[in-house]
Amino acid sequence: MVGGMNPTESSITSAPDPEANAHARSARVAADVTVVIPTLGRAILEECLESIRRGSRLPGELIVVDQGDNDAIGEWLTPLAQEGVITRHLRMCGTGRAAGLNRGLRALRTAFVLITDDDCEVDSDWLQVMTGCLRRHPDRAVTGAVTSGGDEPVLNTVRGTRPSIASRPRLTFDKLSGGNCGLPLDVLRRVGLFDEDPCTRFAEDGEWAYRALRGGVNIAYEPTARVTHLGWRDPHERLGQYHGYARTHAAFFGKYLRRGDLFMAARASVHLGRSALRWLRGILRGDRELAANGRAYVTQFVPGLLDGLRSDIRPPVLE
Repeated sequence: MVGGMNPTESSITSAPDPEANAHARSARVAADVTVVIPTLGRAILEECLESIRRGSRLPGELIVVDQGDNDAIGEWLTPLAQEGVITRHLRMCGTGRAAGLNRGLRALRTAFVLITDDDCEVDSDWLQVMTGCLRRHPDRAVTGAVTSGGDEPVLNTVRGTRPSIASRPRLTFDKLSGGNCGLPLDVLRRVGLFDEDPCTRFAEDGEWAYRALRGGVNIAYEPTARVTHLGWRDPHERLGQYHGYARTHAAFFGKYLRRGDLFMAARASVHLGRSALRWLRGILRGDRELAANGRAYVTQFVPGLLDGLRSDIRPPVLE
């Protein structure tokens, strides 16, 4: 299914040479899978694309949704096209990861999609493992492990070593890593796309997971499907990130409370208590990073909750 374009969008597609790459495409390419990567055009994207190219399996298509102005992206996609992957560089105006994701998801032409971020490197067997999970259970979403790389401390890693299946929302959080997830097209049609509401700008993954679980869609966690998040922010940028994540996370709670979701009231209370404990542990341990994270989630809770209570914007559907 190919979505339409706005006048402010453009698309560049590189198809593989059918003769020169016939063997590579038949041997390594999973024709029923697309990888979607939203980006602002940061240079770190090249490392992400190279990690996908080195994988034991390749996607049939790869879509980069570019909300920046980096002309080098086409060059970075060339090695994948030479391996037999249909690469698509979609430019769009506007910002927001959810909007970028949705632009790519509306352009899907395959049964399954894998999502990662431009600051992530995937393991060599990532696509093979994720695709296997999706094919075996085409009615589920799947997510995997996220480890940290680089010099920047990354607090929100996912390192569980046991597979699990979530069938209902939890009081703490729902395990779906936006930089490491796979979705069947039929599930996207059932659940809808990611929430583009500005007040939930950095909480779109958690909101989608909660909506999916409430709608009866299971989310499988596969620890052997691994990606590495490459840290690149300085301390000042990380503090801003914590504040943004904290406020929009609370707004996600507020939007559901506005709709009368009583479970979300309990979840919001647990979230606030855990944030306060994280702040306290950071102070007692002398861990400034942990304390700053906890403090942000406590101090931004009420402003974010009010943002969500005021919003009646609903996520878009996939037609």
